[in-house]
Amino acid sequence: MQFMNVLLVLLIVAAVIATVVALVRGIVSFLQETEADLKNGGPSPSGLRQNRMMMARVMFQAVAVLLVAVLLLLNR
Repeated sequence: MQFMNVLLVLLIVAAVIATVVALVRGIVSFLQETEADLKNGGPSPSGLRQNRMMMARVMFQAVAVLLVAVLLLLNR
């Protein structure tokens, strides 16, 4: 049982790190967007990258929350 707890904690840490990386990459994409990208009318490459990073962040957060729930259920 102890091995399972350690494994879950390591997976939670990995999911949190992935969440932070996706967040930072999304913010960097946002900061690199130019005024010309905003006036383009269609989705810019930077805007598409921002959207992908947001979706990845949400997915990694969901994985982290599910892993925490599993850890809590196993340690009742």
